Amino acid sequence: MASVAGVMGSKSDEPIMHECTDVLACLGVSFECFVASAHRTPDRVRELARYAADRGFEVIIAAAGGAAALPGVLKSYTHLPVIGVPLASSELKGIDALYAIVQMPPGVPVATMAIGAWGARNAAIFAVEILSLKDDALRTRYLEYREAAEGAQ
Repeated sequence: MASVAGVMGSKSDEPIMHECTDVLACLGVSFECFVASAHRTPDRVRELARYAADRGFEVIIAAAGGAAALPGVLKSYTHLPVIGVPLASSELKGIDALYAIVQMPPGVPVATMAIGAWGARNAAIFAVEILSLKDDALRTRYLEYREAAEGAQ
């Protein structure tokens, strides 16, 4: 079964990450969330990234504010796709996090979503799109989800 690791830099990021996990749960994608900071717990971040594939994860979604090093540090230790969600946790209202995540150097790609809740939801949807490339049942659920969302507008 497809699986996503959600990593947030701080426990206070949890309400925004619920936007992400709600979408994953709705679509039947298994996930596990972790709190790990690139600055405060770098060894934990390294271990999460290095062993994510061994633990069955196929995509990592990382939410971080401020300097937002978390998605890039995770990516530096894994071959898995990493999706970054910038958070508005500083005086700059997330622009600093957006720039930090989107400006990754060549060879260390991190997909970057919008700041905040919209980005968290889109990160989940993007992860589902990646996972559904090899999971027909998930693709069917995702297409039904999209159709229902379009009908609700």
